Amino acid sequence: MLSRTAALLLPAFGRLRITADPAPDTAPATTGTAATAPTVAPGSIVAANHTSLADPVVVLAALHRLGARPVVLATAGLWRIPLLGTLLRHEGHIAVHRGTARAAESLDAAAEALAAGRVVLIYGEGGLPRRRDSGELPPGPFRSGLARLAHATGAPVVPLGQAGSRRLTSGGTAKQLAGLATAPVRRPGLYVHLGAPLHLPADTAEATARAHHAVTAAWTAASRHAAAHHVAARRTAAGPGPESTRP
Repeated sequence: MLSRTAALLLPAFGRLRITADPAPDTAPATTGTAATAPTVAPGSIVAANHTSLADPVVVLAALHRLGARPVVLATAGLWRIPLLGTLLRHEGHIAVHRGTARAAESLDAAAEALAAGRVVLIYGEGGLPRRRDSGELPPGPFRSGLARLAHATGAPVVPLGQAGSRRLTSGGTAKQLAGLATAPVRRPGLYVHLGAPLHLPADTAEATARAHHAVTAAWTAASRHAAAHHVAARRTAAGPGPESTRP
């Protein structure tokens, strides 16, 4: 239900575009071309960068468009929010009790979900950046949980980079509320890019570094698409130049 709700609501707040690394011997994939549309296989771990409180809505909407309904690992505090907590429990999402003796329980629950063929969404950074403006930053250092989960289950990791959600919500509470209130008018571009699935090595440090590199590459691709569309939109808004208006 949360994935479907995100997919239904997001178009009112922004314009979502999804791209992916091309499969071998194929052209670059986008959701605009059915034959080459990206997919996420059951039993995969989707590792995404975390930049904004709006990230889960953007990523869930993108994965819903691709036919995936992921189980999300998220901070346990969300389960204390009325209604949202009920939905999270009902749909089998996984609470992460960071800094407590229960922290490892989330990886056990994620492993069970993967074994059942579910897609698991995890944010390797484990938190949001401190930057308060709407600018983008590359992914911060990853925690080891992603590597340990991949090693324990053998599941492939799909790197996911997203850019643009900070134009929905960023900064302090007042700025975030203002961003959401004005988003239906602004409808900022939201960009999600999927990298090729990879199998991480057994060594936790090496696996964490490799996953971070892959998600950073996916984020770079999403940011590049965002910049290209921004330039194109500015040119369109500026209208034709003097040369193009000459008879």
